[in-house]
Amino acid sequence: MSSSTLGLRGLAWLLVLQTAGELLARAFSLPFPGPVVGMVLLLAALRWPVVREPVAACADHLLQHLSLLFVPVGVGVMTHLALVSQYGGRMLVVIVLSTWIGLGVTALVMFRLTPQHDTEQRDRSDAQVR
Repeated sequence: MSSSTLGLRGLAWLLVLQTAGELLARAFSLPFPGPVVGMVLLLAALRWPVVREPVAACADHLLQHLSLLFVPVGVGVMTHLALVSQYGGRMLVVIVLSTWIGLGVTALVMFRLTPQHDTEQRDRSDAQVR
């Protein structure tokens, strides 16, 4: 199967799962946005190769053109320069703090999930038993 066919199938999977997430969020009045629910569905669906392989091909293609996704953001910032000049400092503080918090949480989770950490804890437990 060609790369473009896989990429289109992957995009279809992404859209189907986002739509399903949106429908679930609205149907059950969930406190999460539909795309977040769709991402959780995607996480579960990535266990199957029929979903994983096309989504991986689509992700590779999207990552090759990632810079294009910043164009709408740049245009939005340019059209709202008055708001940026009024709240820009506060937004910068929030962005920096949230980035550092996200990095910290990610580092802690990775530290806890690495096999080396499990081995060190088992070694400590064994040493305490002796």
